[in-house]
This record gives sequence, C-alpha cells and structure tokens, in this order.
Amino acid sequence: MGSERLLQVGDLAKASGKTVRAIHHYEEVGLLRPHARSKGRYRLYDQAALTRLRWIGKLHDLGLSLAQIQEIVLAWESASSAPEGMARIRAIYQQKLEETRAQIEHLASLERELVASIDYLDTCDTCDPAELVAACTDCHVHDRAQEEPELVAGIHGGNGLSRGGGVR
Repeated sequence: MGSERLLQVGDLAKASGKTVRAIHHYEEVGLLRPHARSKGRYRLYDQAALTRLRWIGKLHDLGLSLAQIQEIVLAWESASSAPEGMARIRAIYQQKLEETRAQIEHLASLERELVASIDYLDTCDTCDPAELVAACTDCHVHDRAQEEPELVAGIHGGNGLSRGGGVR
C-alpha cells in the first residue's frame, strides 16, 4: 500500500472521531497497531486501523469495556483455526445480541409507560387552577377505574397518600 494512503495519528483521529490519546491508548493495550512509520518516525495507519477503531467504537456502544474487547481479540488470535475463531466471536456476539434485545424490550416498556403517563397527565390541565397539588391524590378528573401509570403514581406515592385517600 502506498504511503499516500496511510494516515498519521491526527488524521486517523479526525476520520474515526476518536482522540489521539485514545488511539495511543488502544495501541498501548494491544488493540491497534500502526501499519508503518514515516521517515520522521511518525506512526502511519492504513484503512484497517480505521476499520478497527470503528469496530472498537461499536463494541463500546454495545457496553463492552476495553478489557472485554481485549478478550475478544485474544479469543480471535488464540484460535487454532479460522472457523474456531469465528465460532468464538459468533458466541460473544450472540450473547450480546440477546442482551441487546432484552435492553430494547426494557426500553420499549419504559417508552409505553412514558406515553401512558403523558396521556394521563395531558388531562391534568383541565383541573381548576386553584386546586392544590395535594388534591392530585384525590383526583376528580380521571376515571377511578383508570389505573394511574406508575410514573404518575410515584410522584405522590412517597408521602403516604394514595389516590383516593388524600386530604383536601
């Protein structure tokens, strides 16, 4: 590969969105290696380094620590064959996929709770402005059969009052 295609660390940092310090740290922990050195002894990186940095970023986004990423690299490098190496990586990614799906479901549940809470709270502006906040525990606007979302009920739940049991 010609030197015109190689990047100095600052250019690599700019292209990857990482800091120069982070790139040097990745080198120190064995996650990244320069492709060559310039005549002035500057580190030079090829496109594979940019791909590696993006890969590290995606694994960080998935919640992996640098130590865990190092373990993945070690699992790959210590495999006795390409199929074994790929199987190891696949197993790690499969576990991460399951964790990600569980997290997505958890976030979807929180989203539904937020939507229900906002819908519930949208009717609160119909209360008499003279009503005190304490009156919310004995609301006359909402149907008593309608269950209060936990994100709403928790607001006044810590003071010992429950909906319908408040003092006016």
